[in-house]
Amino acid sequence: MEFFTEDFLKIIVALVAGGLIGLERESRDKAAGFRTIILISTGAALFTILSYKLGVDIEHSRIAANVVSGVGFLGAGVIFRGEGKVTGLTTAATIWIAAALGMGAGAGEYSLVLMVVIVVFLVLWIFPYVERLIQMFRDHHQYIVIIPLDDQLFQKMDNLFENGKLKVRFKSRSKKDETFVCMWDTSGTKKEHDIILDFLLHESNVIEFEY
Repeated sequence: MEFFTEDFLKIIVALVAGGLIGLERESRDKAAGFRTIILISTGAALFTILSYKLGVDIEHSRIAANVVSGVGFLGAGVIFRGEGKVTGLTTAATIWIAAALGMGAGAGEYSLVLMVVIVVFLVLWIFPYVERLIQMFRDHHQYIVIIPLDDQLFQKMDNLFENGKLKVRFKSRSKKDETFVCMWDTSGTKKEHDIILDFLLHESNVIEFEY
């Protein structure tokens, strides 16, 4: 009965830790929400508990390593790439940390679990405001430039973006009739964007561009 009580407490701690993080994800309408995070943290706790009950011939670290690998595949399923950006990385990381919290609860490390839950909440709730503050000093702009069908001219323009101080997040090039339609998705300061704009305005080979 003593063992049952202790195991029950571990499951409850894992459930609560996962539930708190899951609520935050659910409130932001993320792919892995309330129930998903709870199941991940509770499942990881159960695997950890069972690793101690399966006998001395089984290394506990082997089961823990397999839990980490399995959760890695689960997290990879919420990562998507499209329109020049990658989404779902934070959700994947949340799945990973939820499993770690479940393993901590399953091992009886309640103080450690509590500390990490607080840290996770700081990262998920406070840090987005810090990111927005940083973004205030960096403008995101997409340049769509139409130029003649000339590889050297395209290379010249690409070098301007790549070798400048702007951060190129995504770029593409397609052929339309006798022209190249080029796109650069960038971020940088107003001064850095002004340099690009000045070049585009004075480059005689630029047929048309959108900013």
